[in-house]
Amino acid sequence: MSDPDDAPRGYASPPCLAHEIDPAYFDPLAVDPAQARDVARWRKAERERLLAARRALRVAEREAVTAALAGHLSRLLAARFGALGGRVISGYWPIKGEFDLRPALAEWHGAGAIVALPVVEVKASPLVFRRWTPETRMVRGDWNIPVPPPEAERLAPEIALAPLVGWALDADGTGWRLGYGGGYFDRTLAALDPRPFTIGVGLAAARLATIYPQPHDVPLDAIVTEAGIEGGAA
Repeated sequence: MSDPDDAPRGYASPPCLAHEIDPAYFDPLAVDPAQARDVARWRKAERERLLAARRALRVAEREAVTAALAGHLSRLLAARFGALGGRVISGYWPIKGEFDLRPALAEWHGAGAIVALPVVEVKASPLVFRRWTPETRMVRGDWNIPVPPPEAERLAPEIALAPLVGWALDADGTGWRLGYGGGYFDRTLAALDPRPFTIGVGLAAARLATIYPQPHDVPLDAIVTEAGIEGGAA
């Protein structure tokens, strides 16, 4: 049975589709492979729990969270970057109960930002980013998700939004993302030079004491929840 949250809504792909492939992913460079597998099993259980809780939100709760997220993101971007004109921002198309920030992307586009959406061109490789506007005519990409067409301009984001399944903060304010388990987003961030200012976006209730960071995990610059801004940029 198809998930109603996965029904095409006329925009583009999420930055991480790892839950659809690579379920056995773990970091082969870890010092202790057994420990890496233990972490992978723990993450899988936490991922399932957090996704179920997110999907259980009522419509009114989801709308309130989405509005709060958009407001906090706009304030963070204004404080950190000032005017958005000419800045390249990578967003995402919501699936699996992710919060729908497409109206905010359209608003930033209207303010002069250059919006990009991540696309899987080669499986198990870093994502690429294609330019998007609200008028972009989408095509079907992997997993039948609409994406900007191949002829769309390829961009390097200065700012990247990353939907969170779960998240954690170290004592020094470093933020960590629990994603869908396939490593796409971390692989992409590791390949980008310069690395974009990366903002995790998710529920306050999805905070964990730790995600047990592994060598492949890439830290976030900030985390935005409906409760506010967390991490080094707070």
